[in-house]
Amino acid sequence: MAAGISVKHGLLSSKTSLYHALHRNIVPHGVCIQRAASSTDFRVNEKFCLDLVRSRDYDGFVSSLLLPEEARRSSLALRAFNVELAQVKDSVSQKTIGLMRMQFWKTAIEEIYRDDPPNQPVSAELWRAVRKHYLTKRWLLRIITEREKDLEDRAYRNLQELETYSENTQSSLIYLLLECLGVKDVHADHAASHIGKAHGIVTCLRATPHHSSRRKVYLPMDVCMLHGASQEDFIRGSREQNVRDVVYDIASQAHVHLQHARSFSSKIQGAATPAFLQTVVLEDYLQRVRRADFDVFNPSLQKRNPLLPLQLYFRSWKNTY
Repeated sequence: MAAGISVKHGLLSSKTSLYHALHRNIVPHGVCIQRAASSTDFRVNEKFCLDLVRSRDYDGFVSSLLLPEEARRSSLALRAFNVELAQVKDSVSQKTIGLMRMQFWKTAIEEIYRDDPPNQPVSAELWRAVRKHYLTKRWLLRIITEREKDLEDRAYRNLQELETYSENTQSSLIYLLLECLGVKDVHADHAASHIGKAHGIVTCLRATPHHSSRRKVYLPMDVCMLHGASQEDFIRGSREQNVRDVVYDIASQAHVHLQHARSFSSKIQGAATPAFLQTVVLEDYLQRVRRADFDVFNPSLQKRNPLLPLQLYFRSWKNTY
């Protein structure tokens, strides 16, 4: 593959070795930074975030590599922050412990904006991104607050509740990416809102087999009730028509949000489109679940599309979403 990035002086500086960047084994470093960090510390922190995102949010990792150089490292810091929050729910056995971790991040954000970040790699990189791009604190805190609510560990009552969660998490992340790109545009914000909602809905669908294997179901209850599908149907991996109908309705709503987001494309400045590359990933899943006749448990949906990095690069080259 002829396009990508290279790591030079600890910085993701060009798109000239995508294949090697995607397949290179970068060992994570647990070394904490000091408040007066050296250039070596910053390189360690950068590699820590890059590796974390590459291992836990591969689609977001590839999308970040294709951003302009001045926003690439900050994007990885934001996505690493998002990964840290997202994995709290699955990594704790007690809600109290999860709340303590969320409180750590709330405090960390306050300290970052006081130029006094905690001795933690993701916090250090986030501090760098905040200083460089003057990121809005409200979006960062909103992500934490919404992820904190997720510790309640219950299904969404309705589709609107899932959309609200997606807006407060995924859309907030895209608003921050737009700030990294120096974009302030109301049409771009509208597109970001819809893309974030689509992203959250698709993530909920993609995670259904994993959650079902752990006897958890988070799909909107109103849609399940509409088609007479119980939580037990999903837990046992049912592939009956009523289960497929639930998936169809939810996937259709994600598709509607993508269409709304693209309706703004002619009004949005080109500098904003790199923040919307995630639409390629969402579109890919929705197409594959449609080909699987909305059987969310179809094994083909659990496999990564090997052509996705190329598709993302092509969309980036065309500067469209």
